[in-house]
Amino acid sequence: MAADYANLRFLLVDDNHHMRAIVAAILNGVGVRHIREATDGAEALQAMRESMIDIAIVDFKMSPLDGVQFTQLVRNSPDSADPFLPIIMLTGFAERHRVFEARDSGVTEIVVKPVTARSLLDRIDAVIFKPRPFIRSADYFGPCRRRRDDPNHAGPFRRKGEGSNRDTVEI
Repeated sequence: MAADYANLRFLLVDDNHHMRAIVAAILNGVGVRHIREATDGAEALQAMRESMIDIAIVDFKMSPLDGVQFTQLVRNSPDSADPFLPIIMLTGFAERHRVFEARDSGVTEIVVKPVTARSLLDRIDAVIFKPRPFIRSADYFGPCRRRRDDPNHAGPFRRKGEGSNRDTVEI
């Protein structure tokens, strides 16, 4: 299914001007007309207060506020402009613990650098056409982290302690 990206409003957050230019060129190439840029998470939070954003694309490593911290603030801050904002994280850090750190902060999708048009557009299409439900628990708020159902799972719960006093809600 081909998406019409023309009316989507993107927030592109990266401290590297060249990476922002590459991602903006990819977005412009598929018809995106609304791109707001920021150089770090703090500037991005301000941009979200000033205008509506449909999808954020953020770098993992930035200073003073990186992509993980930005995501945590978007998801959990009481004054967040949109806690349900789809956030696609760009990262050159493909190590398992870094990917888990991003996922556990509430990132919706991850694209590992070097970025290709196909990898980025696949993640954008995923947040548009296959949105995951949001989960709230004692220590997490964000998109469901489960990517697939396990057909061999026989029990009602798959997490240790799940179902006892967990406050898990699908929205």
